Amino acid sequence: MKTITTTDGLAAFCKEAAKRPYVTVDTEFLRERTYYSKLCLVQLAYRDADGEDAVLVDPLANDLSLVPLYDLFRDVGVVKVFHAARQDLEIFYVDAGVIPEPLFDTQVAAMVCGFGEQVGYETLVRKIAKSDLDKSSRFTDWSRRPLTDAQAKYALADVTHLRDIYEYLSDRLGKSGRKKWVAEEMAVLNDPGTYKVDPDQAWRRVKTRTQSGKFLAIVRELAKFREIYAQDRNVPRNRVYKDDALVELASTKPQSEKDLGRSRLLLREARKGDIAAGILTSIQAGMAVTPENLPRPDQTRSKLQVNPALADMLRVLLKAKTDDEGVAPKLIASSADLDALAAGERDVAALKGWRREVFGNDALRLCDGQVGLAVKGQKVVTVTL
Repeated sequence: MKTITTTDGLAAFCKEAAKRPYVTVDTEFLRERTYYSKLCLVQLAYRDADGEDAVLVDPLANDLSLVPLYDLFRDVGVVKVFHAARQDLEIFYVDAGVIPEPLFDTQVAAMVCGFGEQVGYETLVRKIAKSDLDKSSRFTDWSRRPLTDAQAKYALADVTHLRDIYEYLSDRLGKSGRKKWVAEEMAVLNDPGTYKVDPDQAWRRVKTRTQSGKFLAIVRELAKFREIYAQDRNVPRNRVYKDDALVELASTKPQSEKDLGRSRLLLREARKGDIAAGILTSIQAGMAVTPENLPRPDQTRSKLQVNPALADMLRVLLKAKTDDEGVAPKLIASSADLDALAAGERDVAALKGWRREVFGNDALRLCDGQVGLAVKGQKVVTVTL
């Protein structure tokens, strides 16, 4: 097992990788104590029976820059293969504004190929590579050095088996004509907006029991301050204050540090200093929001009048279609999407792209009363009315 600790060493490996049709990539990182992930290890591999084809790259080494790797990521002649890529891609985007292109996510491809929803790497290793993974190093602190042989072997397995998985899935997609399906799914991962957190929109992730505009205005300001504070200091947002404390603050509207001291949920560190000042300023800002600028949550779907019988029929149709196609149902439509369709909503993912071909067209015909459902043998089929 080779570990690269210098920029020259990384450049040499990437030069060889650029001659291959694809390279598999994985990372190990820590995020428990930071807002942004701390990259601790990069694993790379390509297919070459005659040479060194899989390496560990140590980004914590003093003499190493990831510039050669980012150049490889920009090389459109080499497919970059990940499994469940989102968190890995976020690291590279935050660090250098780079999103590997072209991109292939084996988790998405496996869902298209009928391996189930959110299928794990271990499952694909077992089913496709016909091997088992050693789980003993799963909870390693990857920032500690030196790595043991067992830890290095564990990390490297994340890209060596990935070669077999990629080749199998790519071949299967090619034979089924579904490569364009996966390409459509990659659009989200290729979008820089996927990895940007807008502090002004952070309030939308906070669950509240009231939709009062005045209340939500304070929630919005508190969530915005927390996001900016956490980003600037690279600390987890929950280390500033948790969601339940945020909702409590929006409800009680403390006006002084003395009032903050009465909070049941606020961390001790947040009752004074910069965080306390930010909380009090945010509450005042939220209370001062004019009526026309109050936040308005999207209640479109909550107000939809769902036809429950039609929603149930759409669920049966989705199950029948995905069984026929060997595709994970949730990849096509969520339960909320089906309810929206049954209520007359048409701006849903199931009616776009390849999903429309597989399910959306028949779903619309079912909604419009043009087709019904019938049982034929062991299958559910559509029948023209």
